[in-house]
Amino acid sequence: MLLILRAIFVVIYCILVCIFGSIYCLFSPRNPRHVATFGHLFGRLSTVFGLQVEVRKPAGASANGTCIYIANHQNNYDMVTVSNIVQPRTVTVGKKSLAWIPFFGQLYWLTGNLLIDRDNRAKAHGTIAQVVEAIKQRDISIWMFPEGTRSRGRGLLPFKTGAFHAAIAAGVQIVPICVSTTSGKINLNRWNNGHVIVEMLEPIDTRAYNKEQVRELAARCHELMEAKIALLDAEVAQLDAAKK
Repeated sequence: MLLILRAIFVVIYCILVCIFGSIYCLFSPRNPRHVATFGHLFGRLSTVFGLQVEVRKPAGASANGTCIYIANHQNNYDMVTVSNIVQPRTVTVGKKSLAWIPFFGQLYWLTGNLLIDRDNRAKAHGTIAQVVEAIKQRDISIWMFPEGTRSRGRGLLPFKTGAFHAAIAAGVQIVPICVSTTSGKINLNRWNNGHVIVEMLEPIDTRAYNKEQVRELAARCHELMEAKIALLDAEVAQLDAAKK
């Protein structure tokens, strides 16, 4: 019964946010500030799912400037956990097909996210160039999931190199964002689904790397994030155990 009530509320909430958000964005379409605004609105659904989300940022996070944010990608619940930490003037990179999803697709485009053709290999090859051009011309930061797919409980998957090629080409920092494990933890028929910690790490300077060292940069980021996620999981386990 609780699952059904949650599902009804979430569907109604999302449709309303998308409709009114799209109307709001028509007054300043494609403004990259909208992504954080509506990302945080979707993040409020975390309480509906019985999650207590704690967001942690370094003291100087607001001074990061243009950069590429990378985060672990677990499942569909990322929309209500990691979205809470999206920074102003940060957009995501999504498939063109997202624009055709009723309600959500229109908001996704109007908020200024980048849409690419991932099904066309020739066009997909130019994705890095599109990202670099967007960073320089629009003065925006980019949010990417370097695993390339949802991990679904398999731990932090190997990183694809696109985000790192783009960071080196654009000459911007990489900022890792780590989310404690949610896979297998959420039961929609249960009131309390425990803690989730979303933590932004210190920026990583890419100026010391060239395109031949992109895998080295990716490996360094993977190692940092994997270690931090393990620490966050241990902390969450202690917090949840203390409340039982």
